[in-house]
Amino acid sequence: MAAVELNDHEMIDIGIGVLLVATMVGASYWDIRWKRIPNALTLAALAVALVLRATVGWGYALDGLLGAVIAFALAIPLFLAGGLGGGDVKLITAAGAMLGKDRLWFCLLVMALVGGVMAIFAILRRGSFRQTAANLHTIFVTLGPKTFTGWKGEESQAPVTLDTPGTVAVPYGVAIAAGAVVSWFTYSLNPGWSLIRFLTT
Repeated sequence: MAAVELNDHEMIDIGIGVLLVATMVGASYWDIRWKRIPNALTLAALAVALVLRATVGWGYALDGLLGAVIAFALAIPLFLAGGLGGGDVKLITAAGAMLGKDRLWFCLLVMALVGGVMAIFAILRRGSFRQTAANLHTIFVTLGPKTFTGWKGEESQAPVTLDTPGTVAVPYGVAIAAGAVVSWFTYSLNPGWSLIRFLTT
């Protein structure tokens, strides 16, 4: 059997893939077990991903940097509104650096779907559909300056916080991890695959 020779780009891709899977498994474990995602994990993954990309070329590094910036820009409003924790924002940003800007969009789509399913199951399990609907109504009615005070706990001045009865919190790190891993392997196994083409055909 002939040995398969990999070029530098392919070797770095494998390294980033291993880093991504390890980061996402670790983040999911921490989020489920302790309801937090350590900064050491997410920030190290972000830095290592960018360094690995830079060894291939600045274009590849720029792709990772753009992925991280786009992910952060999309996640920070949700953090300010209290819908995401700080660890979730850092994990999404690290995922953007590992995936790059093109793979990021499919990650976000899968992440939203998985997160939505997790929230529905959590609501059904707790039997808090009516209270959740009332909380969502309150949130949307008070859109404006109060929206971005953060629904994070008792210290918040927002009308709905994570301490409000019926509020459902899910370990969103699991949804982020699912989106990142699915996106990575979808594009890796089928390099010609395109989310835009998939959605428009």
